[in-house]
Amino acid sequence: MTIPSVSPQKKLRLVIHGHVQGVFFRVSMHSEAQRLGVSGWVRNCSDGTVEAAAHGDSAAVDALVRWAQCGPELAHVERVEIGLDDGSYSGFEVIG
Repeated sequence: MTIPSVSPQKKLRLVIHGHVQGVFFRVSMHSEAQRLGVSGWVRNCSDGTVEAAAHGDSAAVDALVRWAQCGPELAHVERVEIGLDDGSYSGFEVIG
């Protein structure tokens, strides 16, 4: 009998710096998160950054982090701060 392998879950909070507002970053991240099966949210912040929470399969969350380091075509990402998140989400939402 083979026991299926279960990928560990990962919960991260991201703060994306650079030219990331007004370039479809949130909508694009929403699409990418849905494609990867990641739950959480994304929002614009008043300081010009974009903040996001990403929860899901470790490999899928890592893929979303890699995507966030480049963003959509018109974005210019300078850096991504990565920390832990402790929320609980179903689906992925654009919240602000």
